[in-house]
Amino acid sequence: MGAVTAVLLIATVALTTIAFPSVAATTCPGCYGLQRLQPGLYAEPGLVPPQRGHVTEVIEQANKRVRDFFGGRASTPDILVCLSDDCYRRIGGGRERGVAVLNRSVMLSPRGVDPVIASHELAHVELHARLNGAEVPQWFDEGLAVLVSDDPRYLAPTGDRCLLDSRQPLPATLDDWLRAASADPQLYAEAACQVSRWAGTNGGKEAVRTLIARLSTGQAFPDIQMPAAAATTA
Repeated sequence: MGAVTAVLLIATVALTTIAFPSVAATTCPGCYGLQRLQPGLYAEPGLVPPQRGHVTEVIEQANKRVRDFFGGRASTPDILVCLSDDCYRRIGGGRERGVAVLNRSVMLSPRGVDPVIASHELAHVELHARLNGAEVPQWFDEGLAVLVSDDPRYLAPTGDRCLLDSRQPLPATLDDWLRAASADPQLYAEAACQVSRWAGTNGGKEAVRTLIARLSTGQAFPDIQMPAAAATTA
C-alpha cells in the first residue's frame, strides 16, 4: 500500500508540474532555478546588484501600499519575479504582467516589476486571506485591487476617481471577467469606479475593511454597484 501511495504521489506531482507549472513554481521556486532574495521573495538567478535592489524596492513599495490600505497584513504570499521572458515562460507565465496564483502566491513578469502591478496582485491575495473562504463578485475583486494599487491607468488622481463610469452590470464570475476584460481592458476602470465611489460614500478604507470582515463571517455580499454620477472625470 505504501508503494502504491508513493507512486500516486509522484504521478500527481509530475502531472501538476507539466499541466500547472505556475502552481509547481510557486510551491517550489528553487525547483525552477529561482533564488531567494529575502524571505518570501524569489527572482531569477544571475541578477546584478542594481537589478536585485530594484526588485526588492518594488516589492517593498507594493507591500506598503497593501499594508496601508488594509491596515496591516493577513497574508504572507511568496512572490516570484522574472526579469526575462524566458524565465517567466519557464514558471508558467503567459502574456500578463503579473498574476495571483490560486490567490496564495504572486508571479511577476518583466513588464510587471512595478509597484502598481505588484500591489494589484498582492491585493488579490490579501483580500482572499481576509475573506476566509467567502466569495465576492470578480468585478469587486478587480476594482478593489485597482484602488489598492492606485493604478493611474484606471483612476483619476483626486476627487471623484472615476475615469470611466458604467450603468451596466459588471462581470461577477472569473470566467466572465476574463472574457470581457480581454476584449475591453477599460473594464478595470469601470470596476474601480464602482468600488472607489462606494468607498468614498461609506467611509473610505475603513468601510472596505468592515465590509470584508462582515463577509468573512458569512454575511451576503451587498448590492454596492452605484448609478452613474451626473458628471464624471474624463
